Amino acid sequence: MTRLRFLNNHKEVLILFLSGLTGLSSCTESYQPKEKGYPRFDLPRPVYTLYNQDHPFQFEVSDQAMVYKDSGKFAEAHWVNIKYPALSAEVQLTYKDINGDMKLLNEYIEDARTLINKHNIKAYGIEESKLKNASGHEAYVFTLTGQVPTQFQFYTTDSSRHFLRGALYFRTATENDSLAPAIKYISNDMIHLLNTLTWKDGK
Repeated sequence: MTRLRFLNNHKEVLILFLSGLTGLSSCTESYQPKEKGYPRFDLPRPVYTLYNQDHPFQFEVSDQAMVYKDSGKFAEAHWVNIKYPALSAEVQLTYKDINGDMKLLNEYIEDARTLINKHNIKAYGIEESKLKNASGHEAYVFTLTGQVPTQFQFYTTDSSRHFLRGALYFRTATENDSLAPAIKYISNDMIHLLNTLTWKDGK
């Protein structure tokens, strides 16, 4: 009777041991590293409407974005942000009144270019282009590639009173290579903004 009980116990231990090995083997065989995920963006065709508030400028903006006054601690009266909620992105617009001071204008231009060139360390490249809108005013556009915090910037001025600078930021940790479709989408909107921008004094 004692020997039979021992054999039965030994048999149960052996079954449990073999079951454990089978479980470990199946876990090992089924494991596969997950592929790197990329975000999928829904990029509807934009419909543009005029943004005309209590500011010295007006422009057309996409219906996929919302424009609101910058409420940051250091924000000035005519600083506004263009937010794209579906893309976790924002374009920050900073406006300066030159008031005919050419020295001040040159300082603003130099500051804008200095901020852009700060990204040279991480940027693969910075492409600069110039455009002229229907009002005859020139804008300088900068496209940055690489893992940089801002991928698109611009500034424009009437060379006498107004200066406006814009910079695109994404509020996400996703790498810029994966954000390429969204960057292009918003960049096109900013080109449209520049082409429709007018200063309210009519100059």
